[in-house]
Amino acid sequence: MRAAVLHTIGDQELEVRDDVEAVGFGPGRVRVRLRAASLCHSDLSAMSGVLPQPAPFVPGHEGAGDVVEVGEGVRGLAAGDRVVLCWMAPCGHCPHCRRGQGHLCVDSLGRLRVPGFRIGADTDAFGFYSTGTFAEEVVVAAESVLKVPADMPYELAALVGCGVTTGLGAAVNTARVEPGAAVAVIGAGGVGIAAVQGARVCGAARITVIDPVASRRERALAFGATDAIAPEELKGAARSLPSGGYDYVFEAVGHGDTVRAAYDAARRGGAVVVIGAGARDDMAQFSMAELFFNEKRLLPSMYGGGEVARTVALAVELWRTGRLELAGMVTHRVKLDEVNLALAQMRSGEALRTVITL
Repeated sequence: MRAAVLHTIGDQELEVRDDVEAVGFGPGRVRVRLRAASLCHSDLSAMSGVLPQPAPFVPGHEGAGDVVEVGEGVRGLAAGDRVVLCWMAPCGHCPHCRRGQGHLCVDSLGRLRVPGFRIGADTDAFGFYSTGTFAEEVVVAAESVLKVPADMPYELAALVGCGVTTGLGAAVNTARVEPGAAVAVIGAGGVGIAAVQGARVCGAARITVIDPVASRRERALAFGATDAIAPEELKGAARSLPSGGYDYVFEAVGHGDTVRAAYDAARRGGAVVVIGAGARDDMAQFSMAELFFNEKRLLPSMYGGGEVARTVALAVELWRTGRLELAGMVTHRVKLDEVNLALAQMRSGEALRTVITL
């Protein structure tokens, strides 16, 4: 089959090959024919080494397609089901899963270093975060496969696999934004726009988007932001609020300096919700005095901060009822052969979400 491969961490481009095989099918596993994959900034971070990922690997972790076959012991899935992939699949029995925090499943981390592909006759390759959606087919654990309605377009379903679930869940599950709240979102990429929509669904009265690129700020207004400003305007905007800051500030960039800016923009007793995936050596600093006296809550939110299947189901239902805009998030569409064009569009900030058809 065809797949896009990164051979060495740090390479800027992918090689599209036609001699790649999805491996590992057996009991408890599912073979999926992918139809659409969405490019997320985390894929770029894995390629550059910011996020740890062994190479060679097939990037991509947002994908939708159809079940081809299921292995022995798999329940609730059948050939022909339309599905999305979950890159942090819960095992169902570890302490985190038993607490209802399957998105923090420790056992699932072990799957990240199990090869999912073979290149040519004898070269093993990994799938990014146990998936690798820049391929025509994948073999994954049954827990990584979530059914979606048969009439949901593949390109929209792919978005729900990570970015939409992450941003929406951060507002709904982690922050639990109250009606009437004042919200700020730093970063107007796909995850940030999903957080904007999540805050809107929760009933936030004011949603301010902060981004250095004017076109991204303008685009955010179409998804429910009430105002959009440049980073240098954030401090003044926060101080102008009656409580001296925002009730909730979502950081959707993944940098220590923007986490610090988010903390400064939150009111006393407010919350900073960190949803950007950053580097291991990038530090955000706070004094013990300000942490104590300001009582601002730091709320990291990984993959929507709750059971992924439940948040995906919520996203699908909100889309179905017209309360979650997905079609407008797809700003570019490319074929697999054009994957490097998609990477360039993402790096430049031109694309909100690029969908690769497979």
